[in-house]
Amino acid sequence: MTGEGSLRPVYWRGLPRGATLLRVTLVAALLGLAAAVLHTPAGCPPGAAPSHPAPPASPAPSGEARPSGALPLPGGSVGVPVRLAEPAALAVLHPGARVDLLVVPAGGAAGEATLLASRALVLDVVGAGAVDGSSALYLALRPEQAQRAVGVPEGSRFAVVVRE
Repeated sequence: MTGEGSLRPVYWRGLPRGATLLRVTLVAALLGLAAAVLHTPAGCPPGAAPSHPAPPASPAPSGEARPSGALPLPGGSVGVPVRLAEPAALAVLHPGARVDLLVVPAGGAAGEATLLASRALVLDVVGAGAVDGSSALYLALRPEQAQRAVGVPEGSRFAVVVRE
């Protein structure tokens, strides 16, 4: 005699058939679809194919559309991410622009800025509208300029001057 409190195993008399098989198949398909939807990156429209960076474009003159996507790293250069003291400057920058990279030492006044790199190529601007401090400028620098940029003391602030 088996009751609710019984520990005896329940045996199926074979594979599910008919309506039960249809329900099991539908549940499995819906679970697979839910897993695929949850695995899709945020902001990716359904059915979108992965995009590849656009080929490098020449810097756009003012008044024209800006090039989209990051530029490839030129030969002989190294890529350096830089967080600016004033992230609002990122709003006017775009890949292909040229900037002068300046550093103000920790505790130094704004007039004590030192030029680290002249006419550095902007490869990418990340998070220009972010207010959480995750914005950065990705620059192509010569190796000796990159060494100076990453070797600045903690607390130093970076700034850029936009060039034509």
